[in-house]
Amino acid sequence: MPIDLYITRWLPGVLLLAAGAAQGAGLSVTVKTDQGQPLADAVVTAVPVSGTYPEQVVVAAKNTAEIMDQINKEFVPFIKPVFADSSVYFPNKDNIRHHVYSFSPAKRFELPLYAGTPAQPVLFDQPGVVTLGCNIHDWMIGYIYVSETPWFTQTDSGGNATLPALPPGQYRVRVWHPAAATPQADTMKEITVANDSVTSNWVLQVKKGEIRPRRAPLPGSGGYR
Repeated sequence: MPIDLYITRWLPGVLLLAAGAAQGAGLSVTVKTDQGQPLADAVVTAVPVSGTYPEQVVVAAKNTAEIMDQINKEFVPFIKPVFADSSVYFPNKDNIRHHVYSFSPAKRFELPLYAGTPAQPVLFDQPGVVTLGCNIHDWMIGYIYVSETPWFTQTDSGGNATLPALPPGQYRVRVWHPAAATPQADTMKEITVANDSVTSNWVLQVKKGEIRPRRAPLPGSGGYR
């Protein structure tokens, strides 16, 4: 695979900076659980109320190739946001084969048992959440969030995220995370971006239990397959 494909995982931030030509301001976001804990990896999207986007941002976003790795029998990253019409490669960096699939309405696909990198990426052309699995390893769960807008970001370990340069206007901003019990539609806030930075906070109810299934132990040992 061309090495430049691995660089594109950083493109969402680059695209946001490209939008800075419109002289917009930054939107800083903090997402916490209802227990007061920071919520990492939450996806934050900003959709302009006007329904219009700078053409150069949309064109650049649709020309990206993204990466969802398989490392140590896990999907890496756990949650991958991409813009609709993006293609995603699924390289297998383990020394065993994986069988990647999804039954999600936004994208149904299957990559039968393979090692290395499939020759063709998977096109994600419909907005929505795509849950990934592996037929060989039941605990391998991952998510691709297909965004309807090129303006999206993801919270860090402290629950913080920034959209660094949005053109002035009104936006419908939403938050999604697989552990959230709060429906994404109920997280919507209308936020006005002008020339000054804007800050907004979310508190989401979270589901009980673990976000990821436990890895399966080897029979008679404390290790994992």
